Amino acid sequence: MPAAAAIPPHPPLADLADRLARARAAAGELGIDALVVTPGPDLRYLTGYDAVPLERLTALVIPVDGEARIVVPGLERAAAAASPIGGLDLEVLTWEETDDPYALVASLVAREGVVGVDNHMWAEKVLRLREAMPGARQVLAGAVLRELRVRKSPAEVAALRRAGSAIDQVHEQVPGWLRAGRTEREVGADIADAILQVGHVSVDFVIVGSGPNGASPHHALSERVIEPGDPVVVDIGGTMPDGYCSDCTRTYSVGEPPADFLAYYAVLARAQDAACAHVRPGVSAESVDAAARDVIAEAGYGAQFIHRTGHGIGLQTHEDPYLVSGNTETLEPGMAFSVEPGIYLPGRHGARIEDIVVCGSEAGERLNHTTRDLVVC
Repeated sequence: MPAAAAIPPHPPLADLADRLARARAAAGELGIDALVVTPGPDLRYLTGYDAVPLERLTALVIPVDGEARIVVPGLERAAAAASPIGGLDLEVLTWEETDDPYALVASLVAREGVVGVDNHMWAEKVLRLREAMPGARQVLAGAVLRELRVRKSPAEVAALRRAGSAIDQVHEQVPGWLRAGRTEREVGADIADAILQVGHVSVDFVIVGSGPNGASPHHALSERVIEPGDPVVVDIGGTMPDGYCSDCTRTYSVGEPPADFLAYYAVLARAQDAACAHVRPGVSAESVDAAARDVIAEAGYGAQFIHRTGHGIGLQTHEDPYLVSGNTETLEPGMAFSVEPGIYLPGRHGARIEDIVVCGSEAGERLNHTTRDLVVC
């Protein structure tokens, strides 16, 4: 297996400074007086700081009319300074175990203004902040941060390409691990080891759905022994050193599969191709879903396609935009998402084909390149 290339853990400082400036400007345009962002993908996107979510409060505070600061527990000062925070000219304010960090955050924002809190802030922190600034109105910061993150920059698309290439290397090895007599969990352990070996820093999920378990889209792993003739759905992903995620599904067969499976796998392959080919600027997210769903429904399997066609991906495996009926959002260059239709026959078997696709200036680009044909092991 080739050695994984070194990947910088965060974007250049100039890019991070630009993100902070754009977040401040966007908040002002929406009438938000300050943003408060706690550990998670939004904080990493804005500062490169991959802070560990703790019961102790860490919070980036971005006033529209003032300098951004970050509040961290005293014991986290070194970690914050070692991150890109140290090069961003962000003042680091620390608090000790007997201090009230929520009062400290409240002192940095307008007490009577509008405060945007990140969408994934823990509820206990939201409520403590509300107590600390009762005159402020809290709104979701997603109205600002979602718009920054949904269109990937060329550097972010390159990061997703690297993630796609890495997970492709794992799928190329899967046929060697799939054989009758092994359990799903044994195969999953081989896959998890390989996800790390090809350059990911974490294993986010491993789904090995054999036989009837393949009809459950989020099955994960079990002690079921794989049998001859089993179709096997393998959906895997991880996080790279720069924080960007991989996600790719291929369906295999251990020996010759049932005839009815082969019939609907051919339908599924056509549907996934149709949805990928439909991707381009100006079309709606729901129309990509329809491109896949129409093929499946026309073949008589509409009731067996039980989930949306795709989800956005970036610093999170699931983020905006979502390819689902009812989402009329228009695709734009830089948007990246999965295209993953599936057909599931409960109690028998199932199949899914998934690629990450980025919307380019004229068409979509698949970021996964392993064969989509059924691989018989």
